[in-house]
Amino acid sequence: MTLLWGGRFNGSMDDVMARLNNSISFDIRLWGADIRGSVAYAAALAEAGILTHDESAQLIQGLQQVYLEFEHNTFAVQPADEDIHTAVERRLKELLGDVAGKLHTGRSRNDQVATDLRLHALDEIAQLQAHLISLQETLLTRAEVHGQTLLPGFTHLQRAQPVTFAHFLLAYFWMFTRDRERLDDCSRRTAVLPLGSGALAGNPFPIDRAALARALGFHDISPNSLDGVSDRDFAAELLFDCALIGTHLSRLAEDLVIYSTSEFGFISFDDAYSTGSSLMPQKKNPDAMELSRGKSGRLLGNLVSLLSMLKGLPMSYDKDLQEDKEPLFDSLDTLALVLPAVAGAVRTLRVNEDRMRADLDPAMLATDVAEYLVRKGLPFRQAHHLSGRAVALAEQHGILLSQLTDSDWQSLSPLLTPDVRNVFNFAKSVDSRDVAGGTSLRAIREQIDLAHQWLTAHPLPEGRNLH
Repeated sequence: MTLLWGGRFNGSMDDVMARLNNSISFDIRLWGADIRGSVAYAAALAEAGILTHDESAQLIQGLQQVYLEFEHNTFAVQPADEDIHTAVERRLKELLGDVAGKLHTGRSRNDQVATDLRLHALDEIAQLQAHLISLQETLLTRAEVHGQTLLPGFTHLQRAQPVTFAHFLLAYFWMFTRDRERLDDCSRRTAVLPLGSGALAGNPFPIDRAALARALGFHDISPNSLDGVSDRDFAAELLFDCALIGTHLSRLAEDLVIYSTSEFGFISFDDAYSTGSSLMPQKKNPDAMELSRGKSGRLLGNLVSLLSMLKGLPMSYDKDLQEDKEPLFDSLDTLALVLPAVAGAVRTLRVNEDRMRADLDPAMLATDVAEYLVRKGLPFRQAHHLSGRAVALAEQHGILLSQLTDSDWQSLSPLLTPDVRNVFNFAKSVDSRDVAGGTSLRAIREQIDLAHQWLTAHPLPEGRNLH
């Protein structure tokens, strides 16, 4: 086959160079986006009077046939197919003859691939949103039944204050809402059409780029052709979003791995999301969570890879930009695998409420002792100091904070009267934090209502091809 760019060359490409240059092995997944873009461009060429309507119709019909071949897995890649664009155009010429060569009028692979990648990214963002919705719904469903399930809250991985398991789950629900909001923002900046930018200097034919944008579901057109073909900010932004989603998944995984240990015993994972040991028959490993935690590293690496490649590029298009796809595809594939696994593991995990409650320590109510003194008129700093002295006294006696005697309390302050014992009620402590976003049952119910409202107001984006 004659190369798309081979007219000025006399010799053939070295085999090693061909393997380095060709991207068909990974950009073949852009076939749907490439054909969609070409169909719209064929129509635009006819509207501009560059093609006859009959030629445009032939091209569109041929492209639809190629689409079906890909869809039915009958498309045969040939050795000379450098990339997906070459492959589609080569097959189109086999079907239609010389009229296929008119499709590339005014168009470069530079603006073509930028358009393809944006179309593909928009579809993948919708897929990510769907997976995140499923995980959010799972977290919310589990939270709805654990509004009064007491759980030790931690700071510095040390027991701090009592919370509820619902409050813990909802913390991650709101993390993933921010991820979805970032994806919405990324989608808006991705939906900018570069087609019509040519190789770098624009299109010499009167193509209606705004109409092209509408036909392909873009919100706007790129205002500068140099930037249009070289801009990969949207890919970097999407990789950042993927990396942060991975970070949030990793944090959730770390918490649940810790909670599932025999030392904690707060939860246990279903067998469907666990593995065993090849040596130790008793082992049940939380591998879904550990793999989620581990794969967050490659998501971060993919972001750094793309940014490192972009930072030194001169204007406008450079072949380095071919390296934008593999890290992006890998991150999207990774999350498409990890998100459903995490949602399934959370959906099926068993909660050991008795073990959670048993791990509550009266010392976790030391802050409540300080608050008791504040209600008696003592400044908080003094109250904090006295409560800390009470903790130290209990440690000296080798007893729980709640086991201090009346005389012990009185030795610290006359304000610490016998009714201080009423403080040592974990459920009461949790319910006392009744501010918006707090741990009280009322606040949890309010938070759950807000979460449902948020999901209703942020449904899956419409109009994208989910596959």
